[in-house]
Amino acid sequence: MPVEKTTPPVTAFMLVKTTPEWLAMTPRERMNAFVTRVVPAIEARTTGVRSRFYDTEFYSTRVTDVWVWEADDHEAYQLLIDALRETPFWERCFTVVDLLVGTENGCARTYGLKAVATLAT
Repeated sequence: MPVEKTTPPVTAFMLVKTTPEWLAMTPRERMNAFVTRVVPAIEARTTGVRSRFYDTEFYSTRVTDVWVWEADDHEAYQLLIDALRETPFWERCFTVVDLLVGTENGCARTYGLKAVATLAT
């Protein structure tokens, strides 16, 4: 049986900085706002997205957090960003400092080469 080629997921590194409005809330209020306002907005607009959230404020002054998103395709990613922009997350709770979007091992895939940058020990 031939192996079916699939489009690689889109990965976005969303570099954000907290705002005074976010920091004025208690940690419980922050998590509640995220669960009740942000997550439902995303779920209503798109599927096929996953995320991980990293705190970086103890290492960086420019960026306080990095939100790593993986979307099944570019349309799912676009719908995700559209959904986020309609929530308090975007600009009220966090300032989006930068978005770094790519696909894992894109160069190797383009040229039909084995990915050498992936390491698992």
